[in-house]
Amino acid sequence: MTKRVVVTGLGCVSPLGNNVSDTWSSLLAGKSGAGPITRFDATKYKTRFAAEVKGFDPVALLGARDAHKFDRYAQLAIAAAQEALTQSSLTIDDSNRDRVGILIGTGIGGITTFMENVDVLRQRGPERVSPFLVPMMIADSAAGLLAIRTGARGPNMAITSACATGTNVVGEASEMIQRGAADVMVAGSSESAIVELTIAGLNVMTALSTRNDSPETASRPFDKNRDGFLMGEGAGMVVLESLEHALKRGAKILCELKGYGTSDDAYHISAPDVHGAGAAISMKRALEEAGLSVMDIGYINAHGTSTVLNDKSETAAIKTVFGEHAYKVPVSSTKSMTGHLLGASGSLEAVICAKVLQENILPPTINYETPDPDCDLDYVPNTARPAEPKHVMSNSFGFGGHNATLIMSRFEA
Repeated sequence: MTKRVVVTGLGCVSPLGNNVSDTWSSLLAGKSGAGPITRFDATKYKTRFAAEVKGFDPVALLGARDAHKFDRYAQLAIAAAQEALTQSSLTIDDSNRDRVGILIGTGIGGITTFMENVDVLRQRGPERVSPFLVPMMIADSAAGLLAIRTGARGPNMAITSACATGTNVVGEASEMIQRGAADVMVAGSSESAIVELTIAGLNVMTALSTRNDSPETASRPFDKNRDGFLMGEGAGMVVLESLEHALKRGAKILCELKGYGTSDDAYHISAPDVHGAGAAISMKRALEEAGLSVMDIGYINAHGTSTVLNDKSETAAIKTVFGEHAYKVPVSSTKSMTGHLLGASGSLEAVICAKVLQENILPPTINYETPDPDCDLDYVPNTARPAEPKHVMSNSFGFGGHNATLIMSRFEA
């Protein structure tokens, strides 16, 4: 019999707030996290704005001694994980530490540290490069650092699948519990890549919006006049447990993770399949694992990047899977407010889906003004909407053709 997996803790750091409560309130208010880039001088760049995390204090989190030894992506990951663990009321000690695992993904990893040390190397020579460079920039550092801080000795690794990373992480962590490798998994992803090289690279790909005169309206998923995505940063984390373990320790269960699907387009390194064939496979597999039909899904948190190709492709994929019922399912893109957190998007959106199930309200797609004939579903435009879905779906797609889908459900004993 397959083990049931439940969510007992949520945590996040986002452009809308440095915890779940503030982020959720901002989402429901339709607030954008966009603003001028402050991390570097962006004067010469085609895109001069992003959705940055604001007011985050790594010294308060880690102490002065350790803060400079963690890349920013790892700092954000630790903050979100600590919030999730606090909510879960999970104590990690000698009685359970070997059965508690950690899976933290990232699309890019410690690129801030990498960039800083390239400058040091060129300006001051090889002997002045930080001795912490390698452990700070590698993609698995956040997972390892959290294990050191918590004492968790179960499965520990990183997953990287571009912008599908966060959803793959939560799904794969769930499967670790299902196969008996752990009783508890702290799972999520983190990204902090608002640096010169990343913005430049995405600009030459024409992937980013260039609405420099109006950053707050730049991210407009599914709108006919969308012109690219809004770069974001942050982290999202969940505590997953087998139902048996959660009940035994008297944990408060927030929701259940019912289904997970993943696939690849096998089509193009950066562009999605025009018809969304790979994405449709991912959604179908998640429904099959959950034992649900399309009629059961009451909300879809879309990948919804605000790029011309993605939004059209995802809409096509939803229609392929849901048929005529696609027009009856509310779909929204919270990236319209958070921006695109790259590898961290999926896990933040898993947190958001858990809140939807708890609070019975759907966050909107803001900046939706002009309908696109190719994107003709119900995108919950501009204003949050009361609803009581029993099952919600979350999609993430990434460069390399990676697709991942989660189905999260209201918990029923």
